[in-house]
Amino acid sequence: MEISHDVWEHLLIEVPQVRGDDNVERILLASVKENVATLLHIFENDISLENLEGLSAADEYARRLAQRDISVNALIRAYRIGHWRFLQWCLDELARRGADDVVSAAANRHMLKVSFGYIDSITEHVIEVHRRERERWLLSRHAVRAARVRAVLAEEEVDLDAADTALGYRLRQHHLGLVAWLPELTDGGAGLVRLDRLTHRIAKELGCPASPLFIPRDEALAWAWLPFGAHGEASWERLSGAVESGEPAAQVCAGSVQSGVEGFRGTNREALRAQELATAASPGRRFTAYAQVAPVALMCRNLPDLRTWVGRVLGPLAVDDDQCAQLRQTLHDFLATGGNYTATASNEILHKNTVHYRIRKAERIMGRPVRAGHADLEVALLAVEYLGSTVMQQPSADGTKVRRPGGSPRHHR
Repeated sequence: MEISHDVWEHLLIEVPQVRGDDNVERILLASVKENVATLLHIFENDISLENLEGLSAADEYARRLAQRDISVNALIRAYRIGHWRFLQWCLDELARRGADDVVSAAANRHMLKVSFGYIDSITEHVIEVHRRERERWLLSRHAVRAARVRAVLAEEEVDLDAADTALGYRLRQHHLGLVAWLPELTDGGAGLVRLDRLTHRIAKELGCPASPLFIPRDEALAWAWLPFGAHGEASWERLSGAVESGEPAAQVCAGSVQSGVEGFRGTNREALRAQELATAASPGRRFTAYAQVAPVALMCRNLPDLRTWVGRVLGPLAVDDDQCAQLRQTLHDFLATGGNYTATASNEILHKNTVHYRIRKAERIMGRPVRAGHADLEVALLAVEYLGSTVMQQPSADGTKVRRPGGSPRHHR
C-alpha cells in the first residue's frame, strides 16, 4: 500500500533510533501497514474505538525495541510522526475529492477525532507492551551474565577472553563496584529497569569509556561494575550527585576503584561492606562510599559490640539529642583540622571562644581530654555520623541514658 510505505520511509528518516536493523525495519513496516489498515477500516465502517484490540505486528515491534534497549520515547515519537504523515494523505485525498466546505469541514473533524483517539489508545497499549518486555528481557538477558559473574567472584579459574565475551565487559581494566537497591517493593522487573537506568546515568556522569556491567540480584537489588579503563580514581562528589539527582528512592553503595580480576572481586566486597553499614544506619543515606567509611563498615558485623564500644569512647556524648549532636559536630571538625581552634571556628562560622567552650564541655561530658586516644574518638564519631541512632543511646524523660537493645538489622543482599 502506497500510504504505508510512505509513512514507513518517513519514519526511518525522522526517527533514527528505529533504523539500521533490517529485521526490525521489516517489523516496523508490518506494524505501519497494520495500523494504517486498521484506521482506514475504522473510517470506512464507523467502528467504535472501544472495540479495538491489540495488533500483533505493533506489539511485536514494541517488544523488539525493548529488547534492543531502544527507549519507549522513540516508540511514542514514531506513532506521533506516523500519525501526522497519515493525516497528510487523508487531507490531501479530501482536497482532491472537491467536497464543499461544509462536508469537508465535517469530514476533517471526524478524521481528526477518530485518528487522535486511535493513536492515544494504541500508544497506551504499546507502551505497556514495551514495559513488560523490557522487564522480562532485562531478567532473562542477565541470567547468563549472572552465572558467569558468580563464577568469577567464587575465584574459580577464569578464561578472561571467554569471560569478557560472555559478559560484554572487560575484566582487565580498573573497576568500581556498586550495590544499588530500592527499599520499597516493586512490581515485576520495574525496579530493575529503574536501577539499570540509574547505573547508566552514574557511568555517564563519571565519564566511563564503556557501558557498565549490571547484574540483578532480585527484583529490587542489583550489583554493578563501572568500567574505568586505565583510570584509578573516582569522584565521590560527582557519584553522589548522580545518585541524588537520579532515581529518588534508590540507595547506592560503592567500593573503591581496583584493577583486574582481583579488583573486580575486591571492589564488590567493599560495596557489600558499605551496604551493611547503609542498611544498618538510622536514618539511611542515599549514597555511601566504602573509602569514606571503611573502619566503621568493617565493624558493622557486630552492631551490639560496636554500640558498646562507641558508648565507651564517647560516654554520655553518645546520647541521641540535639545538644550532644552539636558538640559531636564541633569535636569532629576540631579533630579534622588537627586540633586547630581557629580553623574549626572558621569551618563552623563560630567565634573561637565558642569552639573553646564546646571542646571543654565535650571533654567534661566524656570524662577525658580530647587529645587522649583521639584515633578511637575519630572512629567513634565516624560511626555516629554514618550509623546515627543505631549506635547511640536514647535520652530518657528524666535525662538519663537509655541503651538501645542489642541485635543486628536484616541486610538486603
